[in-house]
Amino acid sequence: MPQVIETIDVDVPVSVAYNQWTLFEEFPKFLDEVESIQQVTDTLTVWKVKVGGFEREFEANITEQHAAERVAWNSTGGDTDHAGVVTFHKLGDAQTRVTVQIDWEPTGLLEKLGSTLGVDNHAVKKDLKNFKEFIESRGVEEGGWRGDVQA
Repeated sequence: MPQVIETIDVDVPVSVAYNQWTLFEEFPKFLDEVESIQQVTDTLTVWKVKVGGFEREFEANITEQHAAERVAWNSTGGDTDHAGVVTFHKLGDAQTRVTVQIDWEPTGLLEKLGSTLGVDNHAVKKDLKNFKEFIESRGVEEGGWRGDVQA
């Protein structure tokens, strides 16, 4: 199973970065491949993505979430088999390190080739840059969820 790990430092407090990240339905504003996300419950989301011209839909279950620290998930149904975690590390009063780790199972020749060529790493890196630009240009989050989900 391929693994993607990418990190970026953002110039906002950890609470701002984390709070924005918990607004899953807002992901299309900075994640290029995400068409829409529907938050069904505190722990269940339904994703529609478009990757390489192909549309996919899947459910993701939040398996662990701790305010200003981490959000972990795994896919529970649909076209994509993956799991991941995003962590938030305070570097200073107004700087946060965001790290994304995704383990996924490519299906089909095109996805396997893309994984081998590092297209998945490039996509996550680009999305993190988009997140950085988005949150730094605003300076504040649009809201957030501070609940706790235990593994």
